[in-house]
Amino acid sequence: MATFLYKLGRLAFRRRHFVALIWVALLTLAGVGAASAPAAGTTSFSIPGTEAQKAFDLLEQRFPGMSADGATARVVFKAPDGQKMTDAGNKATVEDTVKELSDGSEVASVADPYTAKAVSKDGTVAYASVKYDVSGMELQDSSRDALEDAAQDARDAGLTVEIGGDALQTVPHTGATEIIGIGVAAVVLVITFGSLIAAGLPLLTALIGVGIGISTITALASTLELGSTTSTLAMMIGLAVGIDYALFIVSRYRAELAEGREREEAAGRAVGTAGSAVVFAGLTVVIALVGLSVVNIPMLTKMGIAAAGTVVIAVLIALTMIPALLGYAGKKVQPAGKKSRWMGGKRAEKKAASGSEAGRPAKPNLGTRWASFVVRRPIAILLLGVVGLGAAAIPATSLELGLGDDGSQPTSTTQRRAYDLLSDGFGPGFNGPLMVVVDAKGSGDPDAAFKQVGDDIKGIKNVVAVTPATPNKTGDTATITVIPDAKPSSVTTEDLVHAIRDKGAEVKADTDATVLVTGSTAMNIDVSEKLNDALLPYLALVVGLAFLLLIVVFRSILVPLKAALGFLLSVMAALGAVVAVFQWGWFAGLLGVEETGPVMSMMPIFMVGVVFGLAMDYEVFLVTRMREAYVHGEKPSQAVVTGFRYGARVVSAAAVIMMAVFAGFIGSSESMVKMIGFGLAIAVFFDAFIVRMAIVPAVLALLGRKAWWLPKWLDRALPNVDVEGEGLRTDAEAKGSEDPDEDRALVRA
Repeated sequence: MATFLYKLGRLAFRRRHFVALIWVALLTLAGVGAASAPAAGTTSFSIPGTEAQKAFDLLEQRFPGMSADGATARVVFKAPDGQKMTDAGNKATVEDTVKELSDGSEVASVADPYTAKAVSKDGTVAYASVKYDVSGMELQDSSRDALEDAAQDARDAGLTVEIGGDALQTVPHTGATEIIGIGVAAVVLVITFGSLIAAGLPLLTALIGVGIGISTITALASTLELGSTTSTLAMMIGLAVGIDYALFIVSRYRAELAEGREREEAAGRAVGTAGSAVVFAGLTVVIALVGLSVVNIPMLTKMGIAAAGTVVIAVLIALTMIPALLGYAGKKVQPAGKKSRWMGGKRAEKKAASGSEAGRPAKPNLGTRWASFVVRRPIAILLLGVVGLGAAAIPATSLELGLGDDGSQPTSTTQRRAYDLLSDGFGPGFNGPLMVVVDAKGSGDPDAAFKQVGDDIKGIKNVVAVTPATPNKTGDTATITVIPDAKPSSVTTEDLVHAIRDKGAEVKADTDATVLVTGSTAMNIDVSEKLNDALLPYLALVVGLAFLLLIVVFRSILVPLKAALGFLLSVMAALGAVVAVFQWGWFAGLLGVEETGPVMSMMPIFMVGVVFGLAMDYEVFLVTRMREAYVHGEKPSQAVVTGFRYGARVVSAAAVIMMAVFAGFIGSSESMVKMIGFGLAIAVFFDAFIVRMAIVPAVLALLGRKAWWLPKWLDRALPNVDVEGEGLRTDAEAKGSEDPDEDRALVRA
């Protein structure tokens, strides 16, 4: 592989006009496609195989026009102090609001609080339920504006009015966070390279790659029924890995220049060596993202595949466009160790020329000094790292999973204030009613079945209220609303859902009627359980495939095993940190976390997928340089130091960039977005700076030559991908033996 990529790098360097034209044409084509494509619809959030989804599907069949998955809103009214909602003036205001809400083109129904018995016992709080024909993500802005205008009219009349439900749900916009990440990335790249031109190349290629990826997703959104949130993960991951992959190749190019090679040769060798690592690092990320399909949640599958496509584009751009741009940059990209004149390069040259640095040996860089320290004290460093991460992981043993509701919103939002008003007036369970669907099509007496289900549910613990069954026109299916005693995200409500389903089994035996529990609360519970059940199979699939891939890359058993175990340590520690902050409330005020509660159900599997791919990036880039030094004759301990000499600075810069991209999301007002940003940022910190920078060199130092052991039969069976570029050295040596004068001239150049 190294030889092929070496030739590709040299070809791209020489034919840079052609390569640049191809990528510009692809960007233009994707942009035109995105601009001319029909507006992206929003795919329904379906969870195949869950009971809640089966109930939704049944409602669509038996209650045509009901729009079971349509958006809902609860307009909550509170009377002024000393008054009640049953007072004539307040009642007239509410009735006017209900009438105003009913005029909406997308409104399916509006329930009057006074006829629906939606007034609290003390008479101070009432709510009107609004049902829409379309989902919250598909709701037109005009419908949202009408909802807010109606609420404002009631406020003007003297009532306190807040709006809950998913009708106000909008697609989260995170443009500012990307700007913050790019800004930090630019600063880190300038510091790393000491050159504005060299720093600009990774940013330029990353933006082009993300532009092509996101534009392609937008162009295909309508055809492939991609939701409006599909591109979120693609943008986040594509930007991060795009910068990182280009960073590694540019860094290797500068190192090759420092060894005296001509620019075209340096570009070829950079792509042949660092480019090989980019290919395999990209493959691990793609495996992790595509592997999300095993969860069998369509939205998550599409997000993973779209992000994987963006990663593939980032790899291809790094292998072709980076050497092409290096050709354009020419001497403006300096060899490693030299700075541009804007970064103090002229002063450094004058200082060297004055003789103040003459006769002094070159000072080892920080990576070399750190690796030498670890190699001398591997046991102490290993124990310190493992114990530290283990301590950080302890809170993960108390992990509680759930999906956020309006109760997890900031107190400044109308959704959260509506949630609190309902809890105060009616009890916390009113924020998460359960819908029980009774399918009595196979029953001999449907009415008796409906009555039995209602009576049985009333006898279950933690049930506040049960509405009478509402049958469909044919009388073979009915819905029953159940109000729990506890809030939607509580363990008590989860137990209640399972208790109702257990009762359904008894009803089935007695009446042949099927009982299904659905609604947003039950759907959240089912999603959490589905994600939890899929975590271990997903982890086994992703880690297993990547383990096999890394055996091919490193031609070792112990190095991939160490990489996988180190990843598990960093993910568990990151989950522990998430639990400590968002569930226990540690440093919650510092991070702007207003409400603690269960960790988002998607968080563990999301972190496993994203962090695993990024962790293997650092593993491949750092350890391949060690493997390269070892293959070229260095002792194992010295190879570790050599790997850090050339790779530590770049890996550290890549990790800081990645952390900056993710940490930008911590400032979001959305609790879930804040949690994702914090979790990914802390996971990258743990993995890059503790696992890869401390535990990895300590383990390799302890293992010595055993780290690179591979059974002979397996060595013969595995393909030789030559990530370390041994084939390039062999070719150069063969060429040098044929023409020593030319070889010496090449070295002098």
